[in-house]
Amino acid sequence: MNQSDKNLQTKKIAFKTLGCRLNQFETDSIVSQFHQAKYQIVDFNDDADVYVVNTCTVTNHSDAKSRQASNFVKRKNPDSILVLTGCMVNHYKSNPENFKDATYFIDNEHKTSIFNIVDAHLNNEIISPDNLIPSKFGFQPAAKTLHTRSFIKIQDGCDNFCTFCIVPTVRGRAISRSANEILDNIHKVLDYGYKEIVLTGVNIGRYEYENINFEKLLAKICDLDREFRIRISSIEPDGYGNAFFDLLKHPKICPHLHLCLQSGSDNILLQMRRMYSLKEYLNIIEKIRKNIPDFNFTTDIMVGFPGETEQDFEQSLKVIKEVGFSHIHTFKYSVRNGTRAARMENQIPEKVKTERSKLVREIADENKEQYYKTFIGKEQTVLTEKVSKNGIVKGYGQHFIPLSFKSEITQANSFAKVLINSIDKGKDIKLIGTAID
Repeated sequence: MNQSDKNLQTKKIAFKTLGCRLNQFETDSIVSQFHQAKYQIVDFNDDADVYVVNTCTVTNHSDAKSRQASNFVKRKNPDSILVLTGCMVNHYKSNPENFKDATYFIDNEHKTSIFNIVDAHLNNEIISPDNLIPSKFGFQPAAKTLHTRSFIKIQDGCDNFCTFCIVPTVRGRAISRSANEILDNIHKVLDYGYKEIVLTGVNIGRYEYENINFEKLLAKICDLDREFRIRISSIEPDGYGNAFFDLLKHPKICPHLHLCLQSGSDNILLQMRRMYSLKEYLNIIEKIRKNIPDFNFTTDIMVGFPGETEQDFEQSLKVIKEVGFSHIHTFKYSVRNGTRAARMENQIPEKVKTERSKLVREIADENKEQYYKTFIGKEQTVLTEKVSKNGIVKGYGQHFIPLSFKSEITQANSFAKVLINSIDKGKDIKLIGTAID
C-alpha cells in the first residue's frame, strides 16, 4: 500500500439524504465511489472530514431540514468540507450567498462529479463544478450503499407542471434513460449481491425511450433470468393499460405501489392541475385489487391547498377510508415561489393545515393497523435488513410491511419465509412472525 492510499484511508466521509428515493439512488452511487477509493464511510452524527448533504426543496419543511443538516455540520466540525447538493441547490442557485458555510454548492446536473471534486480538494487541487460536464445518468451502479435494496434510476424530470410543484424547475423536463443501460445496471447490482431492486425517478410512469414505455421496460426487467424481486417506487396514476395490470401479477414484482393521490376532491385535483380525476384514480385501485385483493397501496395527501374547503377535505378523508391506504405521506401545502399556486387566492391558515394533517394521520394509523391484521396467519417473504445479537431479525415482506422474527440468520440481505403470528402496536407498528424452515 502506497502513502497516498494510507492517507485516503484516514479520511472519513458522512452522508445525509433528504427527500425522495431518486436522491437516495444518487447518494448510494456517490457513496460507492468513495468506498471504492478507500474512504471510510461514517454516520452523519460522527466526526468526519467531509459531509455531503443531498437536499430536498419540495416544501418549506424540506428546506428547513436541509438547512438544519448544513448548520449541524458547521457547528459540529467547522473545519470539515461541506458539500451541499440536490434540489435545494437548484432552487436557490442564484443566491449561493445564503449558503456561505458550504465548501461546495453543487447542483443536480453536476452531482455525478462530487467524488472528483472532493478527492481533488483533499489533494490540494481545486475543480470548479461549472467546468465539468453535466450528466443526469452518469451515476455508476453502486456496489456499496447505505441500504439493503438497490435503487435503479430509470428517469428524471417531469413535464406535468402541477400548480404546487417546484420539481420541474429543479429537476428539469422529463428525460428517460436507455433501456440497455438500465438492464446493465440491474445485472451489475445483482452481481454485487443485491436481491431487491427499486425502480425510481421523478415520474417513472412516463418512462419513454426509443419506443419502449414503462410497461415494456418493466416486462424486460421481469424477463431477466436472475433471482431477484422488483419494487416500483412512487408513481403517478397516469391511467395504465391492461399490460401494466397483468404485469403486476408477475412473481418478481412486489404487490405494493405508492400511488400518488394528493387530494380526494376533483375540484382540488383540477386546481392542482393533476392529470386524472378521482374516478380514474379509483379505477386503477379497483382493477389491481380485482386481480390481487391484498395489494398494498400507500399514497401522498396534501392538506391546505389554496381554496381547499371543509367539503373538499372531507372528500379526501372519505377516499382515504374507502381505499384503506396502509401508509400516507401527509404534508401541508407549502408556497413555492415560481409556481402557479403561490399566486392563488384563499391561502389556508397554518393552524387549519395542522388540524387537517392530524386528522389524516389518525385515519392513516387506523388503516395501517386494520391492513396489517389481515396478514396474521399468512406467510411473507422477508428481505432481511437488520440482525441483532439476540437473534431478532427485521425486514420487509413483499407487501412492504415491516416484520420482526427470531431466526438463526446471521446477516442482512437474505430472503426468509415468515409466518405472521401477531401485530406489535408499539411506536412503529409492525408484524411479528416465526421463521419457516
